[in-house]
Amino acid sequence: MSGERVFKYVGTRPIRHDGLDKVTGRANYGADFTLPGLLHGYVLRSPHAHARIMSIDTSVADAMPGVKAVITGADIPKTTGVVLLGEEGRYDLRDMGDNLLAHDTALYEGHAVAAVAATSVEIARNAAERIIVHYENLPPVLTVDQALAPGATILHDGLVTKGQPLPDAPTRTNIAMRTELRRGDVDKGFTESDIIVERQFTTPMVHQGYIEPHACVARYGEDGQILVWTSTQGQFIVRDCCAGILGVDAATIKVIPSEIGGGFGGKIPVYLEPVAIALSRKAPRPVKIV
Repeated sequence: MSGERVFKYVGTRPIRHDGLDKVTGRANYGADFTLPGLLHGYVLRSPHAHARIMSIDTSVADAMPGVKAVITGADIPKTTGVVLLGEEGRYDLRDMGDNLLAHDTALYEGHAVAAVAATSVEIARNAAERIIVHYENLPPVLTVDQALAPGATILHDGLVTKGQPLPDAPTRTNIAMRTELRRGDVDKGFTESDIIVERQFTTPMVHQGYIEPHACVARYGEDGQILVWTSTQGQFIVRDCCAGILGVDAATIKVIPSEIGGGFGGKIPVYLEPVAIALSRKAPRPVKIV
């Protein structure tokens, strides 16, 4: 047809430049990378939904053959830093660092409390299981209604509500932020409505469900230079978060993103990378965590 616009790519089948490596199995994902002298990391997690960590005894794990490093929350400095994400907000490194290895309190079942690096995954797992953690169980908060109820268990002692807190809001709260958006006259709208339908909806916790697990290799060099190979959607965010959490210069960290087997936003924050760096610094050998 005369005058019909012809697109260069729309409606065509362009070559996918990463396709050949993926269909032939040559693509290197997060868990595929290795380095000479590589150690394997394993993370010990809390069995309690909410518990104060009274003490952690790593002496048995430290003494086991093949174990090269054991760390706890004491090896992840507390910080009040943030990483800015431009118009998309920011990451609070205090909470992110506490999620890597709990400092004082386990806030959910599975919260990391210690990590081991050893010459095999089996040795690291066995050593982690011999770490003795004494907990003081605390009442869990499992729903939004429980968190907002009068007299609710407070999860974060230092939490201050941001935004527009209610005038009678308590000093200690589980509410991180309150934002109120107004447009028009709601009361008038209800008055003029022919039918008013009121319902309450709840939605369960969801996860992106990507196929490839979180995986990284970290090497802390004798010259202080750090290499991180990781399954991530944002290598610069990984660099800046690791630097802020561990208190090192971001210029000393080189992050190499691997092929990624799915992310959907779930592989932007750091979960393993600072832990692997801290283990490598203590070992001192490269450490892989999957």
